[in-house]
Amino acid sequence: MAASEVLIKGQQAQVAARALAKIDATTRNKALLKMADALLAEQEYLIAENAIDVKAARAAGTAEPLIDRLMLDSGRIEGIAEALRTLAQERDPIGTVTEGRTLYNGIRLTRVRVPLGVVAMIYEARPNVTADAAGLCLKTGNACILRGGSLANNSNISMTNVLYKAGIKAGLPEHWLQSIETTDRSATTELMQLVGLVDVLIPRGSASLIRTTVENAKVPVIETGEGNCHLYIHKDADPETILPIAINAKTQRPGVCNAIESILIDKEAAGSFAPMIIKALTDRNVIFHADETIFEIAQSLPEEQASKVKQATEDDWGREYLDLEVSFKCVKDVEEAIEHINAYSTHHSDAILSQDYSAVARFVQEVDSAAVYANASTRFTDGGEFGLGAEIGISTQKLHARGPMGLDALTSTKFILEGSGQVRG
Repeated sequence: MAASEVLIKGQQAQVAARALAKIDATTRNKALLKMADALLAEQEYLIAENAIDVKAARAAGTAEPLIDRLMLDSGRIEGIAEALRTLAQERDPIGTVTEGRTLYNGIRLTRVRVPLGVVAMIYEARPNVTADAAGLCLKTGNACILRGGSLANNSNISMTNVLYKAGIKAGLPEHWLQSIETTDRSATTELMQLVGLVDVLIPRGSASLIRTTVENAKVPVIETGEGNCHLYIHKDADPETILPIAINAKTQRPGVCNAIESILIDKEAAGSFAPMIIKALTDRNVIFHADETIFEIAQSLPEEQASKVKQATEDDWGREYLDLEVSFKCVKDVEEAIEHINAYSTHHSDAILSQDYSAVARFVQEVDSAAVYANASTRFTDGGEFGLGAEIGISTQKLHARGPMGLDALTSTKFILEGSGQVRG
């Protein structure tokens, strides 16, 4: 029986990882620059392949925010290329000494950063992730196996081919970067279970993708991406900041994981602030799923606004809409807001608007999320915005990496111990 595509590529990646671990930083950085140049040189080809995916996605009735995430144009390709150039200028994490000391017995202990080995990515409808993953894995000396969603299959495979060839010309080993090309869903499950060949698996996409990965994977997984993010408006919020932040956090790019999906507001302030929030967001075509108090407030508003406010169900509090929709709920105080967020949040990014120092201090201490904001939009949760350079995803778990995952998150460490003949008694 012939070996499957997934198994063959897993075996090839393991060999490539060993070779990559020996390649110097100068060669890796040179390859990143050549990859950036190749994307620009081949952008007509990449845009044409992407257009095939976009056309098929529209024909299948895919929501426009997801179409936006899928689409490539010359501006986006230039942005992807620039991100690779920036990555080439970042510090090299491999070989960095994180700890050094002499033990009681005279042995010198040094702890250094090393590659993970083979990193696999499963992701949906985001061609830019192809380049992000390839670049970050290369920078950290890891072989990379990509499994993109069927919605972006042509886009992902064409971009992988362009990046791979550029890397080979720069002196990288064969199979340093590979995409699983079959659209057979069983290949995804096989990749999740490639024990001994895949060192870590990173899913990036919808809640269902992440849940399926966690439930089926037999290799180590870093959970990323799902973002049921909250904006809590405290009774002492600065009125001047409420609308700019709410508009930015919900409508700038509603299909991304750091956009808010739920607004909470102190009941004491709802009469003053809720009408202006509803007006501002419904003017931008946002649909509200409101609790009883907010729904009643909305009924006194003009019909064009009130008609966009629906009564919420229990399911709405935990939903990641990824669209121009948001849930809206009244809470008694900061304590109830924290309880609600910790119960329904995906622990991605949550924010409080308040001029009350004690309320802010309690919120940022007690909300259990990877990024907690005070008086700012959640849209800043991003590796570039945090000064980490490119990111491979935003981890919502607590082990190994949390929040935007930059270079260090794609490394492990090992201890090097230098003695002079010591034996343990």
